[in-house]
Amino acid sequence: MVKTADITSLLQTRTDRVLLDVRTPAEFAQGHIPGAVNLPLFSDEERAIVGTIYKQQNPELALLKGLELAGQKMRWYVEEARRLAGKRGIAIHCWRGGKRSESMGWLLGQAGFDVMILQGGYKNYRRFIHQYLAEVQAPFIILGGYTGSGKTEILHSLARAGEQILDLEALAHHKGSAFGALGKASQPTVEQFENELFEAYLHLDKSHRIWIEDESKSIGRVYIPAGFWQQMVRAPHIKLEIPLQERIQHLVNIYATFPREKLIESFTKIKKRLGGQHLSAATEALERADYAEAARIALVYYDKTYAYGLQQKQEAVIYSFQASALNFTKIANDLIHFADSISHHYLQTRTTDC
Repeated sequence: MVKTADITSLLQTRTDRVLLDVRTPAEFAQGHIPGAVNLPLFSDEERAIVGTIYKQQNPELALLKGLELAGQKMRWYVEEARRLAGKRGIAIHCWRGGKRSESMGWLLGQAGFDVMILQGGYKNYRRFIHQYLAEVQAPFIILGGYTGSGKTEILHSLARAGEQILDLEALAHHKGSAFGALGKASQPTVEQFENELFEAYLHLDKSHRIWIEDESKSIGRVYIPAGFWQQMVRAPHIKLEIPLQERIQHLVNIYATFPREKLIESFTKIKKRLGGQHLSAATEALERADYAEAARIALVYYDKTYAYGLQQKQEAVIYSFQASALNFTKIANDLIHFADSISHHYLQTRTTDC
């Protein structure tokens, strides 16, 4: 049985189906629906061949070539789909919900699978998520503070205490600074980051507050979508006020484990903004394993950068929250009580979740 479904229906029923992306491996690597499995109708090379014939000769010859290439693999498609699906149904999409998904859907339908084809394909999914991230609102609280304030650890402590969080740095595989890639996996493409952000946001309760760490619009080489970024800019900010020495020690605890040459390389990335004199001093500190002094030098730059960024958030209500020590669990619990006391500031009108 083969039927079509819109994106909302797919999102609501996909736990009962394996989602097969029949685009090429290159298209899949550029960006895909999280949880999808690549079962390409054509390889990258085969699609290039068919496309060349389509442009330089005619569509009929391109169709025949496509049939020739795909026909050799029909048994493999069915066997691979059976391995991936088990007893579940199948959902299929290509780029625009055209010939590739229809062809694979027909074949798997003939093989006895319960098949759902996504209308509009991946292109429609991308359109949907951009609209969703821009328009579906929630009561965000932005957790800010100078570098070294333990924002990520406090965010995770909030989650353990039952609060909802969105960890943008985890989705981006980057901490946002010149040192942000250390110890992280390769960053996703901008496209895939948006897909992962949508999936994480989709499953949160929009009627209850969501904590998000304060970020620049760019996190490494990925970007927070414009509509979602505007929601963050307007949301109330809680600025953690942590003593300088606590912040320095926290940075030492994180970064002293990395190779010295990697740390020097990271400092070099901010040479123009840090200044040659400060870069030399930081390098010398690292060479003698004085990580605290190197962290102190880095904070000269990052504290100025954060203070400037905070000044630009003119639409946001900003609260200060002081803590004398970086006890992540205690700070998280205190933040929950503090957020309860200011809740009237972040109650917003919200659209209905899909």
